[in-house]
Amino acid sequence: MKTPSWRLIAIVVVFLAAFIYVLPTLQMVSGDKAQPSIWPYKKINLGLDLQGGMHLVMQVDTGKAVENTVDRSIEELRAFVRQNRIRVKALRKIDADTIAIGFSDPEKAAQNRGLIADEFRDFNIVEKTSDGEPVLHLTIKPDVAENVKELAFDKAVMKVRNRVDEYGAREPDIRPQGEDRIVVQLPGVIDADRARNEIGRTGNLEFKLVDENSDVREALKGALPPGSEVLYYRKDDPEMAGRPILLKKETLLTGDYLTEARVQFDPASGQPYVAIKFNSKGSRIFAQVTEENINKRLAIVLDNEVYSAPVIRSKIVGEGIIEGNFNDESAKSLALVLREAFPTPVKILYEKTVGPSLGEDSIRKGLLSMLIGGVLVVLFMAVYYKTAGVIADVALLMNILLIAGGLAAFNATLTLPGIAGIILTIGMAVDANVLVYERIREELRLGKTARAALDAGYERASLTILDANVTTLIAALVLFQFGSGPVKGFAVTLTLGVLASLFTALILSRTILENVITSRRAKTLSI
Repeated sequence: MKTPSWRLIAIVVVFLAAFIYVLPTLQMVSGDKAQPSIWPYKKINLGLDLQGGMHLVMQVDTGKAVENTVDRSIEELRAFVRQNRIRVKALRKIDADTIAIGFSDPEKAAQNRGLIADEFRDFNIVEKTSDGEPVLHLTIKPDVAENVKELAFDKAVMKVRNRVDEYGAREPDIRPQGEDRIVVQLPGVIDADRARNEIGRTGNLEFKLVDENSDVREALKGALPPGSEVLYYRKDDPEMAGRPILLKKETLLTGDYLTEARVQFDPASGQPYVAIKFNSKGSRIFAQVTEENINKRLAIVLDNEVYSAPVIRSKIVGEGIIEGNFNDESAKSLALVLREAFPTPVKILYEKTVGPSLGEDSIRKGLLSMLIGGVLVVLFMAVYYKTAGVIADVALLMNILLIAGGLAAFNATLTLPGIAGIILTIGMAVDANVLVYERIREELRLGKTARAALDAGYERASLTILDANVTTLIAALVLFQFGSGPVKGFAVTLTLGVLASLFTALILSRTILENVITSRRAKTLSI
C-alpha cells in the first residue's frame, strides 16, 4: 500500500480546517440559521459597509488622567499634613502636574521635606523659594505619568467594551488605535442616538457644594464670585432643564470611588432613582463631607450637568442616592454610565452611520463583480490550458474556500474593499498557475516526458512565484499595520489571498497534476 505524500496530507488537513471554520457561514447562506450550541466557530463577520451600522472613533484625554491623579494627590497631601501636624501656609496646584506647598515654620522645612518625600514617591521634589521662604514643588515623575496614561487608556477601552455589551450590540468590533483612540463598530440596525448617548458619555461624577451666599443672576451678568462657577441642570430634566445654578468650584468627591450604581424605586411614589455605593475610602470622604455640611445643598454633577442638589440632613455613610425626575429608561442609562464611567474624558471625534439597504446593495454588486470576474477567468483557463486549466479552476475555487475559512478562523471582518481584495486574488491565483504552465509547455517542447516536464516546470517557476507573492504580502502587511477601516479590510483579504494562492498553486495543483499523470501513465499532458 502506497503511503500518502506529505502534500496530500497537508491538503486534507488545510481544507478540512477551512471547511469546519466556514460551515456556519454556509449554513447562514443556505437559510439554515440553526447552529448547535457546542459549535465553537462563528460565521464570517460583515463590516458596516456590508450590513449597515454605526462607526465611531473616540479619543481618550490621557493627559487629564495625569491631572486627576495630581488632584487626588493634593487631597492625600492635605490629609497627610494634618495627620503629621505639619503647619502649612499654602498648598495648591500650580500646574497640571505640579503641586506647591509652603510651610508656616521654615526651620522645619528640611524635616517636612523628608517626610513628604518618603510618602509621595511618585513625585520629584524640588525646593524653591517664594518671598524668601522655602516652597516645595512636587512634580509627578515622567515614567509614572506615562504609566497613568497607559492605564487610563486601557481602562477606557475596557469600559467601552462593557458599555457596548450592556447596550446589546451584535458582534461589535472594538479596537484601540494608536495611543489615545478607540475605534467602535456596531454592525446591524441600531438606535444611533441611544448608542451615542450610552457609549460616548464620559460619566465624570462630581459632588460640589452650592454657593448659597451669592446670586446666580449676578454671576450670569459677569459678577462671578472667586472660587465659584455657573453650571446648568441636565437638559432632559422635565422641571429644571437648562436652569443655571451657582456652585463652588472645589470637587469634594468624584465617581472614582464608586463601586456600585443601581436603579431603585421610591416605595411611596414609585419614582425611580439611582442608588450609589462607595468603596471604603470614598465612604470616609462622603461621611466627612456630609457631616461638615449639614443643612447645606450638595450638587450632584455628571459631565458638567447638574442632576440634583439636595439638602444634606444628616451624616451619610457608604451610600447615597441620585434623584432627578427620572423615568425607567433614563435611570437605567445613568446607572450604566456611572458603573462604567471613564477614568478620564473621552470624546467622539468621528461618527458614521450606514443604512442596511446600502449594505445589501454593496454585497449584491460586490458578489456580482466577483462572479463575473471568476467566470471569465475560469472559462479562459479551461479553453486555453485544457485539462491543466480545469485543474487550475478547481484550485481557484479552493482558494476562495481558504480565504473564507481564514476570515472565520481569525475572526476578521469582511468589508467591501475586502471583496475587492478577493477579486484581486482571483487573478493572482491563476497567475501563478499560468507561470508554471508556460514553463511546463517549454519543457514539453524540448521533448521531455510529462512527469519530467512537470517537475522541471514547478522547479523553475516556484522561485519566481514566491518572489512576486512575497513582495505583495509585505505590502499587504504594511497596509494592515498602518491602515484603518476600509484599507485594513482590503489588506486582510489580500494577505489571506496571497497565502491561499501560494498553497493552491504550488501544492494543490501540482498534486492533482501528478495524480493525473500517474493514474493514466500519460507520456504527454493536456496543457
